[in-house]
Amino acid sequence: MFGPVEFIMAGVLVGFCVGITGVGGGSLMTPILISLFRIEPHIAIGTDLLYAAISKFCGSMVHAKKLNIVWPIVLWLALGSIPASFITHWVLDTYLSGSSSYKVVLTTVLGFMLTITGLSIMFRARIEKFFAKFRAEKHDLNEASNFSIEGKKLYVVIMGVVLGVFVTLSSVGAGAFGIMALILMFPNLPMIRIIGSDVVHAVLLTSVAGFAHMTSGNVDFHLLGWLLAGSIPAIIVGTLISSRLPEKMIRKILGVTLFALGVNFILHPVKEKPAAKPQTAMVVQNHAQHQV
Repeated sequence: MFGPVEFIMAGVLVGFCVGITGVGGGSLMTPILISLFRIEPHIAIGTDLLYAAISKFCGSMVHAKKLNIVWPIVLWLALGSIPASFITHWVLDTYLSGSSSYKVVLTTVLGFMLTITGLSIMFRARIEKFFAKFRAEKHDLNEASNFSIEGKKLYVVIMGVVLGVFVTLSSVGAGAFGIMALILMFPNLPMIRIIGSDVVHAVLLTSVAGFAHMTSGNVDFHLLGWLLAGSIPAIIVGTLISSRLPEKMIRKILGVTLFALGVNFILHPVKEKPAAKPQTAMVVQNHAQHQV
């Protein structure tokens, strides 16, 4: 049986890795909760969404202070992602929450997202080289004067919808997928403003998705508190000493680990049917007593 010490240490591990590499906490925390601590997938995902919202909030404040946020991008992404998140959660809660397919859907989508995230981490250098070449072809564009979201609003909304669905299902993808899509759509926008915009949108999306899961009882607040207690100080320490550690090696290890976890979830999804909710069991028991 695991207790506060183990959960705090998990928070420290994830926070430290996030501080050093910048890899999103969701891609690390959710598989740890499911694979190591045997937390139910829907509880792990719901708890991790609120964990991500809180842990990313501090970073969003820094980006806001440094004016790294392009608010039109954030708003149009949210226009697609927030309704998509609500609809996805409603479908899960209404049609799948009591089905044997519930955990299969969650863990399979989680596996897919982890596999893609792992590949993106392992081949980050090549991806960045490709994007740098693509962006270099746009060097004649002046971001400060020529940037405009006009003509691309529909694409941004569609990307928001995709993020809303996958993040609500898996708690993974708000960072990696969002950044890659924004780079492709806005190649003349400085990377720091893409990251700042993506972080703020991630805070909005994970907050909404997390609160939606909370209404279904999919958030363990005791677990959330212990994870945050370990991760927040570790994020600060990891960030401060990141320049002294072998980031590339750590990223490769993380990438291979996430890829392996993702493949495992895809090949061996959790298939057990969710247990009956306590209040439902109580109603059934009372009904049986009345009949007697």
